[in-house]
Amino acid sequence: MLVDGVWQENWQPVQSKDEDGRFIRQVSSFRNWVTADGSAGPTGVGGFKAEAGRYHLYVAYICPWASRTLMARALKGLDDIISVSVVNPQLTEQGWAFGGFEGSDDDTLNGARYLHELYTRADAHFTGRATVPVLWDKQTGTIVNNESADIVRMFNTAFAGLVDQGPDLYPAAMAEAIDALNDRIYPGLNNGVYQAGFASTQEAYNEAYERVFATLDELEARLADGRQWLFGDGLTETDLRLFVTLVRFDAAYHGLFKCNRNQLKDMKNLHAYMHRLLAVPGIAKTVRLDHIKAGYYSIKALNPNGIVPRGPFEI
Repeated sequence: MLVDGVWQENWQPVQSKDEDGRFIRQVSSFRNWVTADGSAGPTGVGGFKAEAGRYHLYVAYICPWASRTLMARALKGLDDIISVSVVNPQLTEQGWAFGGFEGSDDDTLNGARYLHELYTRADAHFTGRATVPVLWDKQTGTIVNNESADIVRMFNTAFAGLVDQGPDLYPAAMAEAIDALNDRIYPGLNNGVYQAGFASTQEAYNEAYERVFATLDELEARLADGRQWLFGDGLTETDLRLFVTLVRFDAAYHGLFKCNRNQLKDMKNLHAYMHRLLAVPGIAKTVRLDHIKAGYYSIKALNPNGIVPRGPFEI
């Protein structure tokens, strides 16, 4: 991580933990918003107006948080409006790096070798972890936002005047219900698998494991009535949040993170739902199984020999 703008050599995947060994995730640091007219959003400062070609998204295919911003970009027709760079999925001693893996990119925009260089370019005294996604403003040369939930919502509305956008991922009439389900899925599943994988005590692991499968069971039952998406026929941001964890489950979380009561393919409703989302135009290209396996199994704290499993071969 960075401390006062200086990279610390002893990089560790566990961001923080409490006294009982529970994994604690870092809070995002850059919270400005792109808006249609450049006015300030719910957090941060103004000055970031929605314009074609102005913004660039840095992502990792391994990362579920970054992948949901890629999904929103595709669904909202922003591929030609917002450019993208993909980092190397294999974590290095300096965190995320550019290039050197099939399907990853060099940073031709800023010439950075490591992602953390962009953080210190935006803030010379930054302290914290250099995470993806990063939404970068080419005009001012700084980070707009590194919180995926914010980026998905700004992609949903900010660029509406520039492209013929797709589904409304956060309809006002459903906002309360969407927020409520998000608030169950995030601790129970999205972050729950990480709390199981990075637990440093048996008690913390047991707690997270039970929460993961209780959440999966709840969602499996929710889809048992034959609905297409979590809220019926309308695709929302909650579907994106769920999908990015489901699509990584059998390849990474079941084995490496010890979430092994069963595989996702054993849950017929969730497995079919995941494949329905994969079939939505633009979604499949946001998923790279080779990046997912290479990335997760490069975490030395969990897999010190760096051996990447041959399977699964498909999602």
